[in-house]
Amino acid sequence: MVKLIRYILFPFSLIYGLITFVRNFMFDKKILKSSSFDVKTILVGNISAGGTGKTPHIEYLIRLLKPEYKLATLSRGYGRKSSGFLLANDNSTAKDIGDEPLQFHHKFSEIQVAVDAKRVSGIIELMSQEDSPEIVLLDDAFQHRQLKAGLSILLMDVNSPFYSDFMLPTGNLREFSGGKKRADAIVVTKCSPSMSRSEKEEITTRINAPETPIFFSQIDYALPEPLTEFASVSFEKSARIVLVTGIANPKPLLNHLSKFDKKIEHLKYADHHPFSTKEVNAIIESYGKEANSVVLTTEKDAMRLRDFQEFKGIPLFYIPIQVAIQEREEEFKKLIKNYVTEN
Repeated sequence: MVKLIRYILFPFSLIYGLITFVRNFMFDKKILKSSSFDVKTILVGNISAGGTGKTPHIEYLIRLLKPEYKLATLSRGYGRKSSGFLLANDNSTAKDIGDEPLQFHHKFSEIQVAVDAKRVSGIIELMSQEDSPEIVLLDDAFQHRQLKAGLSILLMDVNSPFYSDFMLPTGNLREFSGGKKRADAIVVTKCSPSMSRSEKEEITTRINAPETPIFFSQIDYALPEPLTEFASVSFEKSARIVLVTGIANPKPLLNHLSKFDKKIEHLKYADHHPFSTKEVNAIIESYGKEANSVVLTTEKDAMRLRDFQEFKGIPLFYIPIQVAIQEREEEFKKLIKNYVTEN
């Protein structure tokens, strides 16, 4: 039914596509203004709506650059209840700044984490800080043409390639795939560790961006870590997982968990879903149906679930992830560091 409705809406996709095409044309021809800054700016974004793995790729850049540079991240802060420019602090919640920025702040407290829907004003605010950053990492700003980033990294989920998709609302494209020309590098994400060279060559051919370096990345899952204090079963000894996800595409996580010899009950919510007390109680009720059960969630969802007191005494875990660049990682790192050190 959902697919049928999407195809019925195809005329609206054409209208939306035309609007975005005209908008991009006006920025390309400098009819509309793009602002650039002296501070180094690295953008990580996508053409498709939904999860392509922007958050772990931003974290990859943080790990790469923070030993040598003062960093800041700048996000819209999707799902937050606040507005305007905010800097994360120890009292910030997901409602204040959004789940992904809160995750950055908890994992990398030594960097500045900022949110502002208007990226230009957000950078101006960051640069007005007494301890201003040397590099700003822009999370999900590929369509934010008012800002001209110094280096643009475009992500494409290998499971949802933009070259075989339609414009919203029929498909998931935010703009026509020709927008890839603005990217300084393209990363094909969520690849299998066993992906063959011939598969990569086929994808590279279909992306059709001969002037742009193309890399492939995979998700590496760590062992689940406890989010709550509890006295019951450990994850390793559990027989059943109540998996709670509020992310765009939980399929790679489900594939990973299938390697464990455990029964899985999946409670699936929309991306960035704001959990209610009623829903948390329903999660706990599902957990209590069988003995030797644990509740497992993603790092991002953990930011929205961590403050619910209802989980006290419940074995609630989250699963940390990192991305790894396949094969040509040193070339990818060199591309980043060459931009940072130029001029």
